[in-house]
Amino acid sequence: MFCITFDDQPTGVTMRIEGRLVSHFAEEAKQSIVSRNLPTGLVVDISGVTFADSAGEEALGWLSAVGAKFVAESSYSLYMCERLHLPVAAVFL
Repeated sequence: MFCITFDDQPTGVTMRIEGRLVSHFAEEAKQSIVSRNLPTGLVVDISGVTFADSAGEEALGWLSAVGAKFVAESSYSLYMCERLHLPVAAVFL
């Protein structure tokens, strides 16, 4: 299973990615941002990602390069942020 959802907020857009971020799903993640004209304040929640192959990791790197910040609330997503040097968004409770 793979799912991308968007939550528009006054401060920006949160993109939630869930499932296996592999091959054509990674390209779908990139295209879904390009079709939204690269919103400012983009936050990508990867807490629900269960696996990412090299294409998925490349897509996350691309999202980082275009200014996205990441939310990681699972051990795997924290590991990806650390290993890929993805900027983690400040989350306020």
